[in-house]
Amino acid sequence: MINNVLNTIEKNKMFNMNDKVIVAVSGGPDSMCLLHILYKIKERYKLEIIVAHLNHCLRGKEADLDEKYVENFCIEKNIEFYSRRVDVHKISKEKNISCEMAGRDARYEFFEELKRKLNAQKIALAHNANDQAETVIMRIMRGTGLEGLTGIKPVRDGYYVRPLINSSRKEIEEYCYSNNINPRIDQTNLENIFSRNKIRLELIPYIEENFNKDIVKTLIRLADTVKNDNEYLEKIAEEKFNAYCSIKNNKLIITKKAFEEEEAILTRIIRRAVMILSGNFYNYTKVHVYDVIKIQRQGTGKKINLPNNIIAINNYGNIEMHKHCEYNDKSDKREIILDIQKRNIINEEGIVISFDIIDVNNDVNRIKRKKGLTKYFDYDKIKKEIVFRHRSTGDFFMPLGMKCNKKLNRMFIDLKIPREERDNVPLICFGDEIAWIVGYRVSERFKIDSNTKKILVINIEREE
Repeated sequence: MINNVLNTIEKNKMFNMNDKVIVAVSGGPDSMCLLHILYKIKERYKLEIIVAHLNHCLRGKEADLDEKYVENFCIEKNIEFYSRRVDVHKISKEKNISCEMAGRDARYEFFEELKRKLNAQKIALAHNANDQAETVIMRIMRGTGLEGLTGIKPVRDGYYVRPLINSSRKEIEEYCYSNNINPRIDQTNLENIFSRNKIRLELIPYIEENFNKDIVKTLIRLADTVKNDNEYLEKIAEEKFNAYCSIKNNKLIITKKAFEEEEAILTRIIRRAVMILSGNFYNYTKVHVYDVIKIQRQGTGKKINLPNNIIAINNYGNIEMHKHCEYNDKSDKREIILDIQKRNIINEEGIVISFDIIDVNNDVNRIKRKKGLTKYFDYDKIKKEIVFRHRSTGDFFMPLGMKCNKKLNRMFIDLKIPREERDNVPLICFGDEIAWIVGYRVSERFKIDSNTKKILVINIEREE
């Protein structure tokens, strides 16, 4: 089984040398198998392993014993251990969501916090081949598209990894037995009160007995085949999105030309627009995507409200999408057009902004470290006026090293900037595009590269 896991790791490039890996461990067979295997192969990749356990407080003493079991295993193996107790039932009631969803949200919130706190590179989850098959069946019953049929991704967001995704539950149980691992058993997994449990305990065994004894492997092959086709369509959709879509004046604009594309590409363009604005596709269905197509064909001025506070408006055939205001802009904040020929004094901020233009071929020796904050940009990529301002509703930003925009508000959250300070973070913009979140990040769009001929140096320092 270890060879199967290693093949999965290598095929999907799950780990780099010296990665710090948070392993999500409940104490059950899947997660204990995952932890044991990663512990055995850690020297191969020079991994630093950290265990994260969330006690959902749903099963009383049994849940406490799960937590203690995992902790004791970590003590024995000298593995760093973190745990958290969360009243999932209480969260479920407060948010009016299922316990399953509340538990999932709590787990991922815990993992993300640990990742930031410990500066970890990866989060390893114990989903296996049977989980993959169950997920595909559930999505088929809900009427999913190609994306849903791809099932559980081996790697998500670049850092969630699933080394057991090609290993069956039977293989995992046999591994635990042969290695004297005595995992905890969650009895609720043996009750057919949840949809997934019914598929696991009743539907799949019925199909295996009456139709296809290898249904799990068959469904995994289906997911893999669909994944290849879907990735190709997504690649084409990304190219078309970049050709037909733009962000201007805090709006994401899909030009009318996009609506001449084949439906398979057009729907993906719209989904991509929603993802940029929302950060996810929660609460969206096929109906919402086709509602956008519908108003584009109805004439200018047509407007719809979409989930997650997004508005779509037909503006002479172009679809303009933006979010409702998430916060109130401060009335005393204003845009200031900066003059690169002089020192710009921003009295409200108590700062001075100055510029220098460096010729790469002749003046590169003029680049010297200055007092205050200094950043460098490709001067020839700047086509519009340089503006000093603070955040506005619907702002987007492309961080250095990334190829897509992120909501500025999400960037502030990721950078752990306190909510009360976000209105006061200075921004340097080139026209409508944010080039520098002062004190934090610069934009990918204006970075210096091998083709740079002139460098714009921007220096910000406190007024004396």
